[in-house]
Order: sequence, then C-alpha cells, then structure tokens
Amino acid sequence: MSQNNSDKDDQTSTSKKTISLPISRVKLIMKSSPDVSSINQDALFLTTKATELFVQHLALSSFNNGAGKESNTLSYSDLAHTAEETETFHFLTDILPKKIFARDYLKSLEQMQEEEGDF
Repeated sequence: MSQNNSDKDDQTSTSKKTISLPISRVKLIMKSSPDVSSINQDALFLTTKATELFVQHLALSSFNNGAGKESNTLSYSDLAHTAEETETFHFLTDILPKKIFARDYLKSLEQMQEEEGDF
C-alpha cells in the first residue's frame, strides 16, 4: 500500500514540474465562476497545462508571423495582428485589439462623420 502511495506522490511531483503557470492562480480564476463549486485536482492540472499550451501556441504563431523575428522579440502588436489575421485566434480580437494613435482615430471619426453628412 505504501508503494502505491509513493508512486502517486512521484507522479504528482513530476506532473507539477511539467507546468510553469501557478496552479493556485488558475484555481482562483476557475473558482471565480459562479458555476464552479469544486475543482478536481486532475481537472485543475489539465486546465493549467492546456492554458500553457494555448499561450505557447499563440506566442509561437505571433512570433513567426510578426515583425520581431529579425530582432528576436515578441510585441503586443504581433499578438494583436495574429489575433486579427488568424481564424483560430479571432476570438481574442476584443482582448487584444490593435492599438491606434488618438490622432488616427480622430481622423477616421471625422471621415465617418463627413460620410454620414453626405447622405
């Protein structure tokens, strides 16, 4: 029986080493949902690992498609561009909008008002 428990402890410590996001933070985010009453440890681990893999995939896609490839950097604009241009990440466009300067926004707003005035 003690052999079985030590094997389980070894698996738990090994699986914790394979993730880098803090499990306690993921648990806190999951518990913030009113629909969640309790969280199974396996579900917590799998959610944390899936989140890590998703973030890694987003970062690699953004890096490969971004302008920072030459300088070996990843910027917010690379992430926003990937969210806008890649169908897989399109659901992130509200979270990662493209940044625009206020003067550019004001110009586009003026143009829209002029177009509405023409009708």
